[in-house]
Amino acid sequence: MIVYNLRCKSGHEFEGWFKDGAAFDAQSAANKLVCPTCNSRKIEKAIMAPAVSGTKKKTTAPDEMRKMRQFMTGLRKYVQDNADYVGPNFAEEARKIHYGETEERQIYGESTVQEAIDLVEEGIDVAPLPPDLDETAN
Repeated sequence: MIVYNLRCKSGHEFEGWFKDGAAFDAQSAANKLVCPTCNSRKIEKAIMAPAVSGTKKKTTAPDEMRKMRQFMTGLRKYVQDNADYVGPNFAEEARKIHYGETEERQIYGESTVQEAIDLVEEGIDVAPLPPDLDETAN
């Protein structure tokens, strides 16, 4: 994993986490990078300084919310880039993988709350994926 400081056209700075430098380049070229503050898609790398020990700066609630949104956006992107989308067949496919009926791989998709509870009770590891904040904003 590599972390870049990024900046949108409006000057908002934020971190982006990528598998490697090529992943950043590919996402940038495909216009998939989004500012968590203003939703701008005009993103560039910002100047990065090495981490230096010192006193910790106090963070405010808006800063924490911005960081959480960045994290959720990065997590969703990571899952989408590294797992197979199985749509509404998530529970069925998770069971097939768990019981060795199909190849082991990372998947994501949709399930009902009850299906997720049933999977957990069967000992199948599942976790909710944060919503796509771009889709919920529309």
